[in-house]
Amino acid sequence: MKGYKVFNSDWTCRGYRFEVGKTFEEDVKPECCNRGFHFCTKASDCFNYYKFDPNNKVAEVDAVGVIDAYSNGTKCSTNKLHIIREITWQEVLELVNTGKACTGLCNSGDKNSGDKNSGDKNSGDYNSGDYNSGSYNSGHYNSGHYNSGNHNSGSCNGGDYNSGNCNSGRYNSGNCNSGDKNSGNYNSGNYNSGNYNSGNHNSGSYNSGHYNSGHYNKASNVAGCFNTQSRKLMFFDKETDMTFEQWEKSEACCLMNGIGFRPADWIQSNEMSDVEKIEHPEHETTGGYLKICDNTECYIKWWNGLSERNKDIIRSIPNFDSEKFYQITGIRA
Repeated sequence: MKGYKVFNSDWTCRGYRFEVGKTFEEDVKPECCNRGFHFCTKASDCFNYYKFDPNNKVAEVDAVGVIDAYSNGTKCSTNKLHIIREITWQEVLELVNTGKACTGLCNSGDKNSGDKNSGDKNSGDYNSGDYNSGSYNSGHYNSGHYNSGNHNSGSCNGGDYNSGNCNSGRYNSGNCNSGDKNSGNYNSGNYNSGNYNSGNHNSGSYNSGHYNSGHYNKASNVAGCFNTQSRKLMFFDKETDMTFEQWEKSEACCLMNGIGFRPADWIQSNEMSDVEKIEHPEHETTGGYLKICDNTECYIKWWNGLSERNKDIIRSIPNFDSEKFYQITGIRA
């Protein structure tokens, strides 16, 4: 039976010194892992028992005596073994990998330096996705481990673009979030910087409401703790009779939402200039970069585009103060 065997760098194995071209025999009944000369019928199976080390010697062998084998056929033992020839390490790589240009072990994808990858261009191990530097990823472009999503630098994420761990949502830098874009932890809502929020856009923790900066709030748009009712808003540093929900539904708020204020823009790699690519080499990994926008003219451009009627709506905001409005927006209303 033909097979493969790995030896130490000096051609020794389990007390024997072997030599290419010779036959070695023991007067024993072979038994896997106990007696006899061990070998594998597949070269890749050898490295379940031996270190994947280029300093080791690998040879093609022929079992010409009695043979004992594991039921799964991964390992065999014989009492008489002939060493046919030494196999170069390049041949070893070709035997254990079905992909191309792989330096790892048991890869079916291409250009993997890790072990047992079915995807392509992985430097980590046991990846079925592509371009992973971490291990055990089924998604793509992960530097962390055990991710089924894509572009994760953390680990155990089911969603995409997470730098934290154990997230099923997307774009989380915190941990254990099922919602999206959380920097805190254990949030089922979205855009939370605090922890344990089921609502959205909370900077505090344990909120079931939205847009809260405190803790344990059932109400929304409050800054304290344990609130069940929304508070009246301050406009131009004076109290009003308007709640945040009422403000959101007003014509003035609708008009203000039309301001083209963009703190940053995500620029894809294929949209970047040559200078931007030099200044942001990280785009090769992330697929782009975050460009900080200049918003100095956005208020003026918005105001100049309003009709007189709409300008009057802005001027009718409760407690409207033209001087303070100018300080904030640069607009002489």
